Amino acid sequence: MVCGCSALLPLPNPRPTISTSCWIPRQPMPVAWAFVQKTSAKIPLETVKLWADTFGGDLYNTLTKYSGSLLLQKKYKDVESSLKIEEVDGLELVRKFSEDMENMLRRKVEAVQNLVEAAEEADLNHEFNESLVFDYYNSVLINERDEKGNFVELGAEFLLESNAHFSNLPVNTSISSVQLPTNVYNKDPDILNGVYMSEALNAVFVENFQRDPTLTWQYFGSATGFFRIYPGIKWTPDENGVITFDCRNRGWYIQAATSPKDIVILVDVSGSMKGLRMTIAKHTITTILDTLGENDFVNIIAYNDYVHYIEPCFKGILVQADRDNREHFKLLVEELMVKGVGVVDQALREAFQILKQFQEAKQGSLCNQAVMLISDGAVEDYEPVFEKYNWPDCKVRVFTYLIGREVSFADRMKWIACNNKGYYTQISTLADTQENVMEYLHVLSRPMVINHDHDIIWTEAYMDSKLLSSQAQSLMLLTTVAMPVFSKKNETRSHGILLGVVGSDVALRELMKLAPRYKYREGKKLKPKPNYNSVDLSEVEWEDQAESLRTAMINRETGTLSMDVKVPMDKGKRVLFLTNDYFFTDISDTPFSLGVVLSRGHGEYILLGNTSVEEGLHDLLHPDLALASDWIYCITDIDPDHRKLSQLEAVIRFLTREDADLECECCHLCDCFVTPPHQGEEDLLWGEAEQVVDMAFLGTRAGLLRSSLFVGSEKVSDRKFLTPEDEASVFTLDSFPLWYRQASEHPAGSFVFNLRWAEGPESTGEPTVVTASTAVAVTVDKKTAIAAAVGVQMKLEFLQRKFWAATRQVGQVGNSPCFPGCRPSDLDCFVIDNNGFILISKRSHEVPLGIVVNGRSASKVWGSLRTHHSLRLIFRVTMYDYQAMCKPSSHHHSAAQPLVSPISAFLTATRWLLQELVLFLLEWSVWGSWYDRGAEAHKQKKQDQLQPCDTEYPVFVYQPAIREANGIIECGPCQKVFVVQQIPNSNLLLLVTDPTCDCSIFPPVLQEATEVKYILQSSGMCARMRSQKLRRRPDSCHAFHPEENAQDCGGASDTSASLPLLLLPLCVWGLLPHLLR
Repeated sequence: MVCGCSALLPLPNPRPTISTSCWIPRQPMPVAWAFVQKTSAKIPLETVKLWADTFGGDLYNTLTKYSGSLLLQKKYKDVESSLKIEEVDGLELVRKFSEDMENMLRRKVEAVQNLVEAAEEADLNHEFNESLVFDYYNSVLINERDEKGNFVELGAEFLLESNAHFSNLPVNTSISSVQLPTNVYNKDPDILNGVYMSEALNAVFVENFQRDPTLTWQYFGSATGFFRIYPGIKWTPDENGVITFDCRNRGWYIQAATSPKDIVILVDVSGSMKGLRMTIAKHTITTILDTLGENDFVNIIAYNDYVHYIEPCFKGILVQADRDNREHFKLLVEELMVKGVGVVDQALREAFQILKQFQEAKQGSLCNQAVMLISDGAVEDYEPVFEKYNWPDCKVRVFTYLIGREVSFADRMKWIACNNKGYYTQISTLADTQENVMEYLHVLSRPMVINHDHDIIWTEAYMDSKLLSSQAQSLMLLTTVAMPVFSKKNETRSHGILLGVVGSDVALRELMKLAPRYKYREGKKLKPKPNYNSVDLSEVEWEDQAESLRTAMINRETGTLSMDVKVPMDKGKRVLFLTNDYFFTDISDTPFSLGVVLSRGHGEYILLGNTSVEEGLHDLLHPDLALASDWIYCITDIDPDHRKLSQLEAVIRFLTREDADLECECCHLCDCFVTPPHQGEEDLLWGEAEQVVDMAFLGTRAGLLRSSLFVGSEKVSDRKFLTPEDEASVFTLDSFPLWYRQASEHPAGSFVFNLRWAEGPESTGEPTVVTASTAVAVTVDKKTAIAAAVGVQMKLEFLQRKFWAATRQVGQVGNSPCFPGCRPSDLDCFVIDNNGFILISKRSHEVPLGIVVNGRSASKVWGSLRTHHSLRLIFRVTMYDYQAMCKPSSHHHSAAQPLVSPISAFLTATRWLLQELVLFLLEWSVWGSWYDRGAEAHKQKKQDQLQPCDTEYPVFVYQPAIREANGIIECGPCQKVFVVQQIPNSNLLLLVTDPTCDCSIFPPVLQEATEVKYILQSSGMCARMRSQKLRRRPDSCHAFHPEENAQDCGGASDTSASLPLLLLPLCVWGLLPHLLR
């Protein structure tokens, strides 16, 4: 069927040029119309195609003119004889990177070994002095003055200067400073002697840094609690005036001080543990959990009349003590309630059985095994349990923690520890907990200390949010190399005294610099976050369902593997479908493996040019040129004279032979020569560009970036673009710019459009800027490589004008009164990109321009298309993010708590308070006050923090093979007609729909990520938590030594309550009757 007054239009050329004058076709042909009988809607298919072709043709001509893409293509063609394209040998590349990283990491190990030797020698020559008086630079007190203007004690003047090598923090590179937690007395004799002894490390710190300027933080963490850090730095307490950082709780300290361990924690939850005792017990468990790391395995069993696992899913097993499991245990510990009578022998049997089963099955740590018994006493007969499971070899150590001030059961608790190669402590207050828990680490370290085995440990990657947390430190992934420091004195040999641990941080970005980005393409990225936990490879390359890549790298294999992957881009709003080749090998003398990813296609090839130094230097100093600031072209870290040079400055000095000592790889010289600024053309375009584009830009694989302004800098629509503030638009250490990546994965010569939001006080919150970029490909000897990507930044308004002009232009050619146009009264027209985001629409009141607001689409029209199941133009891709951060959900003790009235609850609480007040105050010590203040602040801060979680989100992708389509959507009482047409030479589509049919029954399509909720009781989630992935264990284990003194097994705590707090309960008790009248 055709329109009543038929309209005739010619079939358009692929890229027509239509004048505004009247034009009569030589051979009229009828136009095809999309028509639905239930409605009067009619959409002329040929007209829609003509609109798309006209708009695409005009746009292509404009973009090639201002971006210079065709001109650049010609320049590469002119020098084709001097170009060659090489296929990247992935295995050779990964081996070279591995060797460079091995050499770098070896230097870090040598620095730490120097510190170990110096510390042990200093201790050997130091005699303990109980009355030692010694002033040192206390990191908290330095540069602090009293009310009279004098420096406070331990707070002398300490010169601090900002240093770019140390994240621009103010430091002193000539000396170290000493930090102590709030609960450690800074003039305790043990502290003073340890600090005095470790002064010998200052000279070694400086020598190490001079020998290897790539070193960052070096430090010594003492077993007594002080932390000597180089370079010296000012340490600021938190908002409560508390320093909670304790080096002995850090992963590097724990892993260096002890071998891997399997731990079963038994906690008494009988009725006698009520009140403060249970609070102390919970804090003790939490402190123990904080001393565990990735190489350890743990479970927690609560006991009274019967034994129950605090996490039923973990019944009968041990789980890896990674951050997720530790935090999960902490939440469950807070829910523990007391009742009944404590029967410890059943709990001990359960613990020994778990440890025995895991040892026999070759699971867990395969090293140390221990039971932690936390109770206020033990009364029943427990000897038969030890006789059956642990004697005479005592392969499982038993550590006992007597909770409270009651000493009736002290002898029994100590007997248990001493007869099972463990350690006994009594914990009377919250402030006692830290020091008493740390004793077990000293016991576990004895075999290693006696044997003088200086194992070198490398931690997993971590985000050091606690170290210098009060400083404005950028998020940075680190690994730490650490070694234990022992006492070599003969008289203490059998005691196996651990003096502490020395370590040095290695920023992973320093390793990345050894693998220049221009030699390969990036894979998926890790996302640094404040409470980052090590990310498993399976959470990044999650398409590797069989975990073949993960298994090969854990087993230190060298090889290659191919995989089809989905790579998220543009903050997860878009996705690339790639076939990646993975090349991997191990890094010798470290626990690490290295992998390099090459994308099939252009990622496999690299363009090389034979350009002279003179030709390359010709435009290197031009102000429009920049090199990737984080990429390494020249080695500038070794020589102190080179450290302040930018990479561009270093390249120029190298090329001009000003500095013969510089080592550089100038892969970008050909890019400099082929891509000079076309100054004459810029001048010609400047005037007419005022209403067209703001700037043109160019980037090459070698990290060279050029930009040319066509308007004054004050008129640039998006001033952050191509600046370090906008990381997505520039070359960074771990990624290419977004516009470069999109263009390189799109057909060369075809432009990719992206909406951008201008920021600033005058910003409207709507997109105002569009970038368009395209790849320039070069083919030599039947091999094709991407030489560069070019593009322009333009105002969205220009793009809109261009489109509406094209539709009006075609409408004038139709010359018919019934010819429908892109007016809301006739048709709804949308210009969208290949991911469904709207760039142009007349219905701004319904569909905001640039629908991508916070990553979501609110388009009812586009939403109805994407939810129409019979449509095969667009398909939905579900993406997963296993490194996401979510707000913590509210946690309840029970889902079935009884309802109580407020009055009843108040009376119950009051009655309990009166009963417990005297006991509470008698047991409490003044030392606990600092903990309470800090702990409450920590809880509040923890509630405000985001937590790691898994999320899923949808991404929509247009099928590029389908150039045009039309159809009908059922929208309740009516049917909506639509036509989709590709816009040539772009990633854009023209969508035309019937405005008379309301499709609001379809909900908006949101692209927001939703948290994947796991039901703990479900078999799937439980299996996920219980699963133990293949992992590489540490190479050494030090569980026992025949010379260790097992009778050094602890004693009672000597902490005493303060006199005011002992008297306070009597006063309160006397006042209570008056207060309650």
